[in-house]
Amino acid sequence: MRQPGAGPKFRGAGLAGRLLVAQMLVVLMGALTAWLVAAVVGPRLFHEHLARAHHSGSPSAEILHTEEAYQSANAISLSLALLAALIAAMAVSVLVTRRIGGPVAMIADAARNVAQGRYDVTVPPPGLGAEFDALASGFNQMAGQLRSVERARGRLLADLGHEMRTPLATLEAYLEALEDGVATLDAPTASLLRSQTRRLARLSEDIGAVSRAEEGHVGLDSRTVQPAAVVTSAVDSMREAYKAKGVVLRKRIDTPLPDLRVDPDRLGQVLGNLLDNALRHTPAGGTVTLAASTSPGPESPALSALTVLTVTDTGDGITAEHLPHVFERFYRVDAARDRAHGGSGIGLAIAKALVEAHGGQLTVSSPGTGQGSTFRIRIPQT
Repeated sequence: MRQPGAGPKFRGAGLAGRLLVAQMLVVLMGALTAWLVAAVVGPRLFHEHLARAHHSGSPSAEILHTEEAYQSANAISLSLALLAALIAAMAVSVLVTRRIGGPVAMIADAARNVAQGRYDVTVPPPGLGAEFDALASGFNQMAGQLRSVERARGRLLADLGHEMRTPLATLEAYLEALEDGVATLDAPTASLLRSQTRRLARLSEDIGAVSRAEEGHVGLDSRTVQPAAVVTSAVDSMREAYKAKGVVLRKRIDTPLPDLRVDPDRLGQVLGNLLDNALRHTPAGGTVTLAASTSPGPESPALSALTVLTVTDTGDGITAEHLPHVFERFYRVDAARDRAHGGSGIGLAIAKALVEAHGGQLTVSSPGTGQGSTFRIRIPQT
């Protein structure tokens, strides 16, 4: 009957210890089996050969002495051979155990560090074969992604706090002034308070929208539409804002354009976010162009033709180091300047998620600072 503590103690042992014990058991069982077989089979075979060599009816003293000598020599030589083999096997087992157990223990330690929130750990390739190297590579990729997520989370919380601080501070200051009788609730004050509450509401809606879109929970009311109509509607809705800032807004539509199976309201939201972003980063006197065209797909023009919508501006531009992060939540190329522009830092993330919900792709390119940028939407045609 197994003792209650035996199993847990063995399970609590490390991999290296258990591997060494298992190898020792294999070696001991092999040595015991070899010794028993040699002890039983060897003398009997030797006796039969001696009996055949001497045809006398009963074994002579010489034969008996020979058998005893053989048994003694066989036992001594076999014991020494097995002992030497056991020592060599133990040495090899220890080396193999250390070779395998070391990297596994290192990965276990790194996993504990990650579990405790330390994501800057890396595991070198152990060189134990493709499987262990793939394990180490996968662990390093996981730690790197967790590092990136943690940085993004910290930046998101910091930026979210900053975005909320200004309207909340304004609301609190005006409410205290109204309570103390320093200010009166006239039309300008009411308008300012309303604008700050709208800013908070818009921030809340944007965060909810990008979360739903990135999780694939956004609802699409897809129907067949003409791209020209969506482009024209987006340009018309932004015309006054562009005129007020002194930025020229143009549209260019190649004809004929095939129909698209999209949600026109969501696609209009994407174009509105891109045009708003271009307006905030284009100085007075600049130009923003919204264009629509067709393009053959990467594989077969007949099977994967695309409608391409581009928003090109002559504004601030984006350096190469910032391009990969443009669509991240709250990411800002220049935090102070972008906050002054009034953006929440979520519009581009929403646009990308909505385009991908349509099965499309949103990319950005820019020659560099001060040379403008181009946002390109590619949507499969119906």
